[in-house]
Amino acid sequence: MPQHPNSLPPGNAGPPFTVKPVYWNASESLLREIRTRVFVEEQGVPADLEWDGLDEHAYHVMAVAADGTPIGTGRLLQDGHIGRVAVLKEWRGRGVGRALLDTLLVIANKMGYEEVRLHAQTRVLDFYLRRGFRSQGREFMEAGIPHVLMTRTTTDQTSWPAAFVTRPLART
Repeated sequence: MPQHPNSLPPGNAGPPFTVKPVYWNASESLLREIRTRVFVEEQGVPADLEWDGLDEHAYHVMAVAADGTPIGTGRLLQDGHIGRVAVLKEWRGRGVGRALLDTLLVIANKMGYEEVRLHAQTRVLDFYLRRGFRSQGREFMEAGIPHVLMTRTTTDQTSWPAAFVTRPLART
């Protein structure tokens, strides 16, 4: 199974997570659980702002631990806006966010988007800068959290990241 280069545990016991595209209708409860924990509970985003009605028509990806537990998610809207990138606290710093973002960038490229944009929380600005995004304009408040508009081209994002599932997951 493909693995993200930063996601191997000591002893190379196998990939601790994979990233896969999912349909909102089939995975809604799992995606809601992750986003509720990260955005609503941890960051205090009001639920009515988190659930904006755009999910049903967005492209979604989900990171799944080796044991099948959902650990992260992100979405790409039909206008090329990446958002709702969320990783459970215990999985942060292990390459999950990078794998989610890289997968969304490839999806955007394959869908014909030459450029994508996102609203980055200022506390994670460096994460997006390291992934090739550039700040556009001034800081603004969204859901009570400081953000900056960022953009990036997708022309270099033509290969699926190592964590992307390129074959069906085995059922246990």
